[in-house]
This record gives sequence, C-alpha cells and structure tokens, in this order.
Amino acid sequence: MAPPKTIPVACALIMDRAGRVLLAQRPAHKHLGLKWEFPGGKIEPGESAAAALVREIDEELGCRIEIARALPSFVHHYETVSVEMHPFVCRLADSNAIPEAREHAALAWAKPAEVSGYDLAAADLPILDDPGFVITPA
Repeated sequence: MAPPKTIPVACALIMDRAGRVLLAQRPAHKHLGLKWEFPGGKIEPGESAAAALVREIDEELGCRIEIARALPSFVHHYETVSVEMHPFVCRLADSNAIPEAREHAALAWAKPAEVSGYDLAAADLPILDDPGFVITPA
C-alpha cells in the first residue's frame, strides 16, 4: 500500500491586542467538517509558505495579515492523507479589520489557554505544545 499523499499547508495564529488567537470552524461538508482550526490553506507549487498564507487569509477571511515569525514545521498523518504544516504567528495588518467567515462555518477569538477547549483538527493540536504559541499580544 502506498503511503498517504502529503499536502503542504500554511496556517496563521492571528493574535489580537488582547492576546486572543483566531480560530475558524471548517464547513460541515468538507473533510473534518465542523472541526476548528487555525486558518490557512494549501501551498501551491512554486509558492512559499508565507506567500500562500497571505493569499489564503485574504481569500478566506477578507483581510490582510503581517507575519511576525514562523513556528517549526511538522507533518501530521491522517488515515488517507498527510499534512505538512507550516504555522506562523501573525497579526492583522489593519488592527481595525474584522475577519469574515467567507469559507468557514464560524470564527472565534480565544485566549491561548482556552483553545484546547475547542474541537480542533488533529493536525493543529501540536501547535498548542509549541512554546511559541503563548506569545505577547500584537
């Protein structure tokens, strides 16, 4: 049996001034429907992870972000697919911008300590253990 296909994905830990992080709930009809995740998406061939993230956040949330720094990348294996995750700590480029759930069922702002109370997609869980996850507000 062939190993699962690996998909490169970038995700944003968008922090606000209050120290909360933005979570997005996956649409019910998609893979991992109604699970919560850090917003982002697939990295296209020839595209850097940072460029993909900026593009995906604009498309999915209708806002621009500034990337503060990258967290370590890792691979998560689901039964039929593997995800090569590239997480970035970010902030909204315009602090007055209000992200829109254009492609998600819902959005939520949560303190880092509250995030584990959400039903997160398994590929997002390792981010909670990264020391860079608990950061100062943007």
